[in-house]
Amino acid sequence: MDVAEGIKEILSKEIFVEVPVEEMHDDDSLRDVFGLDSLGFVELRTQAQSRFGVQIPDAEFTPENFATIRSVTAMVRRLLAAPAAAGLAATDGA
Repeated sequence: MDVAEGIKEILSKEIFVEVPVEEMHDDDSLRDVFGLDSLGFVELRTQAQSRFGVQIPDAEFTPENFATIRSVTAMVRRLLAAPAAAGLAATDGA
């Protein structure tokens, strides 16, 4: 499943936003369009970690990274790529 589609599914099925998945757009504001509050953002973080198998450190849990579906998707993709990049860096020196 695509990361963006997974985020939309979390918003719909776990956080219960009132906007149907088919009407969600990647640049919609999570706060203004979907109505997420502080607890909603914490739940989105927890659900994204579980769904995608990533750890979202406090340094990444920022308003910029949780502004839109697009920004959350970009952060998750970056975190998914980080272990692979770290593994490549470790083998470069061998």
